[in-house]
Amino acid sequence: MNEKITAIFEKSPQGYIGYVEELPGANTQGATLEETKANLIEAVKLVIEANRQLAEEDISGKEILKQPLGTITI
Repeated sequence: MNEKITAIFEKSPQGYIGYVEELPGANTQGATLEETKANLIEAVKLVIEANRQLAEEDISGKEILKQPLGTITI
């Protein structure tokens, strides 16, 4: 499965600001566009990791069925 996400890059006096439309909390900044892109990829990974940890805490002790849904390629 391939899912496209939208990165938004905005020029600022200090460089660039970047965020992902579809993933609140995935935002960053950098001196150059390339640095901002790299930082944004890391931010996406961190948001997903944090969300996964929160979900694990929420389902702890509950009877659940957990299955891989697929891989999303960015």
